Amino acid sequence: MPRRSATGSRYAPPQDLSTYAWLSIGAALATIALKSWAAWVTGSAGLLSDAAESLVNLVAAVVALWVLKVSIRPADEDHQFGHSKAEYFSAVVEGVMIFVAAALIIVTAAERIIHPVMPERLGLGLAVSVIASVINGGVAWVLHRAGRAERSAALIADAKHLATDVITSAAVLIGVGIVALTGSPVLDALVALGAGLNIMWTGFKLINESVGGLMDAAPAAEAIARVEEVLGARREPGRIDFHAMRIREAGNRRFMDLHVLVPDAWTVKQGHDFAEDLIDDLVRADPGLRVSAHLEPIGDPKSYEDLDDV
Repeated sequence: MPRRSATGSRYAPPQDLSTYAWLSIGAALATIALKSWAAWVTGSAGLLSDAAESLVNLVAAVVALWVLKVSIRPADEDHQFGHSKAEYFSAVVEGVMIFVAAALIIVTAAERIIHPVMPERLGLGLAVSVIASVINGGVAWVLHRAGRAERSAALIADAKHLATDVITSAAVLIGVGIVALTGSPVLDALVALGAGLNIMWTGFKLINESVGGLMDAAPAAEAIARVEEVLGARREPGRIDFHAMRIREAGNRRFMDLHVLVPDAWTVKQGHDFAEDLIDDLVRADPGLRVSAHLEPIGDPKSYEDLDDV
């Protein structure tokens, strides 16, 4: 395996994931049309709440498309660590939009509780809504797989939103089915109210996770385990060791600082070559990792000073 790419860098350029955003946009347009028609035909507040969330899906997918294009831009003078954190802005915007949709649903539900209206043609409306939910479920599965594989916060956020939409739709369908069986219009409004509260909770969790990323949260345990495995294979007690390791996550990238302790008698070239080989091993284990290594002599007391401040 070559140590450097054709550009002279060991780091492969980030992958353009915008195709998945276009898939999400297409699904949102299709489900908006289907669910809106179902809500119009039936007059159901529950189905209307379901259609409102699909409208939010469209806005979120468009934002995700823009962010995915921005996040793969290479580092420049103004953004020397790249643009990968842009993905968190998409997730925050999506969380806010979920809140807006939930508020509209809750207001509509409250109005229907005060002034109940019995839905009509529920069988047809439910069938159309099921088709829309199947579309969302399939797209959510595709986005989640791609998001996990590429460690994309924007795709994972979009997948979670679509999955929530499917769950909400299922709850709405059950509720509206009960309305059809019982003939109680108030139940339709209560179903919409429950869906709105559930959607609002999803928005809160999404915003909370995104803020954690913007605050340079540590990566998942599996990412740290990959790093520890590489370091363990290179460690030689009393001769080669590592400390002051820090890893922060930024979208689909992780940035790592590391102090490498090497034998005192090594030349600068020996230490440099070891560090370069180590970084290559780390990047092979995690292609999204960006490593900054600092060499230190293992026998020098100064190598262990001020570690609490690192």
